[in-house]
Amino acid sequence: MPLVRRLHSISANWICPLAVAFAFMIFPLAAGAQDTDIIKKLDGFDAYMAQTLKDWNTPGIGVGIVVNDKLVFAKGYGYRDYEKKLPFTPTTLQQIASNSKLFTAVAAGMLVEEGKLTWDKPVRESVPPIQFYNDQLNNNVTLRDMLSHRTGVTRHDSIWFKSPFTRKELFEKLKYLEPQEPMRETFLYNNLMFSAVGEIIELKSGQRWEQFVREKILTPLDMKTTTYSVDEMNQHADHGVPFREKRDSFELYKIPYYEDTEGVAPAGAIISNVDELSHWLIALMNDGKYNGQQVLPAKVLKETLQPAIGLPNTLGEALGYWELLNPAYGMGRQTVSYRGHLLTFHGGDLPGFHSQVSFMPNDKIGVIVLVISDHSAPLYNIVSYNVYERLLGMDQTPWSQRRLQQRLASKKAGTEARAKAGADRVPNTKPSHVLADYAAEYENPAYGIVKITQKSDALQFDFHDFHFPLSHFHYDRFDTPDDEQYGKFSVNFRTNPQGDVDTAVISLDEAEVVFTRKPETLDAKLLQTLAGTYLTPAKVKFQVTYQPGAGLALEFPGGPPQKLTPVKGLQFRTPRFADVIYEFVLENGQPKALKERDPSGEFTYPRQ
Repeated sequence: MPLVRRLHSISANWICPLAVAFAFMIFPLAAGAQDTDIIKKLDGFDAYMAQTLKDWNTPGIGVGIVVNDKLVFAKGYGYRDYEKKLPFTPTTLQQIASNSKLFTAVAAGMLVEEGKLTWDKPVRESVPPIQFYNDQLNNNVTLRDMLSHRTGVTRHDSIWFKSPFTRKELFEKLKYLEPQEPMRETFLYNNLMFSAVGEIIELKSGQRWEQFVREKILTPLDMKTTTYSVDEMNQHADHGVPFREKRDSFELYKIPYYEDTEGVAPAGAIISNVDELSHWLIALMNDGKYNGQQVLPAKVLKETLQPAIGLPNTLGEALGYWELLNPAYGMGRQTVSYRGHLLTFHGGDLPGFHSQVSFMPNDKIGVIVLVISDHSAPLYNIVSYNVYERLLGMDQTPWSQRRLQQRLASKKAGTEARAKAGADRVPNTKPSHVLADYAAEYENPAYGIVKITQKSDALQFDFHDFHFPLSHFHYDRFDTPDDEQYGKFSVNFRTNPQGDVDTAVISLDEAEVVFTRKPETLDAKLLQTLAGTYLTPAKVKFQVTYQPGAGLALEFPGGPPQKLTPVKGLQFRTPRFADVIYEFVLENGQPKALKERDPSGEFTYPRQ
């Protein structure tokens, strides 16, 4: 579940510090004939993993294999804490990120089974409080649409990433998200829709998503150490530590845990390990049964597997890799044909931690892969494919070599691109205003507030939990430093027709986002005083009205009310014209007149 679109580096002459892969393994206590056969098929896998960790400069990986209804292989390679050289084990806890989504889809399905929700009727029929951008979405979006990323609304990850927004607040922001594509035509990944489904689960069950999932899924599956917060994870001795690779070198460095997961918990907050994820995988592979008990509804699992929207054959069409064919997304998981074998899977990505849980339904083989380090995220696919090919007796596809070549080429290109940053800068320009004029809070109803402050002779940028200084680039553009992990924010300030700085434009996610300067807060009593009857030069009376919470509005005879939006002081404008200003004139604290200014001149309307 990554977010702000940033350029990540990758470089060529690679020397790996991980010459040896430390391994820790668990095998079943009694190895039967089937287990012996699996061990034989995995001959050479340890050497393959040691070489893979070395080639990819990867701190640590955990691998688990389920066959039928048993965990037959569980092993850690490398380190769960690269700095302290602590080994990765099958009980190492780490964030599984978007592999939480299937838990949410199954939890919602349990409420479908209870008759509290439906898969394919408009979700507003069951959940009236939910609001989308327009009537078409309100009247048509279903639970299946939300869980299969086919609402037409793109991801908008910068709304939630490192933000303070609660799940309820994110739920209420759906109405601001304009669809990018028509419904049910394009796969557009969206974490916010899963967050919203988590809120729906609370509304319909009376339990927080976390409580519902623990009671209905985690506890029956004996997933005792599986949790939701980094603080709880770190109370266990065996936990992972996030690392990443420097953009312009191969140095590994520790990064902070990503902890702001409460708002989007249903999309990616679960923390688990290879051992306990095998319980979940066993239930998925056996129609919801675990240890002889029906834990997950078989009908619900079938629904989540059902393809809801097709995905393009990207690897084949773009790169000529046709091992994966005709992918589709169900609810919380994908399906694809892998070399003629049905495969269902989902990946998960948060800073420093990456995961994949997959299985082949017809072959009764499942694989869990947990990875530490962002640059090594492709390994959860690469290792999974290698395991399947070994167990199915296939020739091994050179996935690691293919993807490694791409990784190194991209790293090199990123380094070269950053060296050319600023080439379009126009020299010897100045901002159009003094720095103090840019200092303000700028707001977007979906993304929240960007706060610009002045510190000495420079501006400061604060957005969610991002805090950076701003330096002047040219004209009214200011940039943050190019952060090693999150890259650069570029803020373009715009002025209104009156010459005031009134908007800040930032490229986030998939488009430019406009943040509008927050007006001064005016006292409600003052606003109420401004309401009254005013007179045009033609002796036509019109009203300025006031409603608590809504503010002031202009009402001319025979026309609809026009909302007056504060600009600064006693200046207002209507939504229709940016170049028209209405300013109230006070005398001895009482309104005397209303002035209207536009490019053609100024008019005065006395108060009656």
